[in-house]
Amino acid sequence: ENAFLIPYRGSNFRYFSLISYFLMNNGYTHSKVYNSVLDSYKTLGKELPGQKFYIMECSDKFGGKLMIHETHQNGLSIDFMSPKKSSTWHPRWNNIGLLHYLLEFNSNGQLGFDKNVEIDFEVMAKHILSLQHSCKKNGIRIKKVILKINLKDNLFASKSGGKLKSSGIYFAQSLGKWTDKVHDDHYHIDFELIK
Repeated sequence: ENAFLIPYRGSNFRYFSLISYFLMNNGYTHSKVYNSVLDSYKTLGKELPGQKFYIMECSDKFGGKLMIHETHQNGLSIDFMSPKKSSTWHPRWNNIGLLHYLLEFNSNGQLGFDKNVEIDFEVMAKHILSLQHSCKKNGIRIKKVILKINLKDNLFASKSGGKLKSSGIYFAQSLGKWTDKVHDDHYHIDFELIK
């Protein structure tokens, strides 16, 4: 009830799919998640000017199961698109909507069909740390992050990765084969209300 609709776009972010957002109504979150995400993007706009972020699926307007997702049922889960770095990566690839889930990255974070495109682990680390800070201000916390298991070492090896590793944020330690496979192009975050 009373779900908050994440804006389709902001100064440094946008939702990844017209279909998911407008037709499937999957851009909804709990109010505290909404405030934390927007506050984080505002901070990152100053820290990383020019960097664009993409929100993938959140929750349905009235809750319940989403197609393919086991979680995302109560406004406390969001998929965030993995940021990329490359001179060959064209921004249009961020706008392929639901097909983005089909992109595959290898254990070094390189895109399968173009090794020049890599996941920007430093930006990912900064985003998660910024979210953690914003969550504290809004009375919630990051409960869990799901990222393909063999990509975690790359993330923690980034400049901000050491700080992220010691932040106390829990990262899934093992995943089923299919779940692990699909969490390379994005990272899933579960939030939790602080009692």
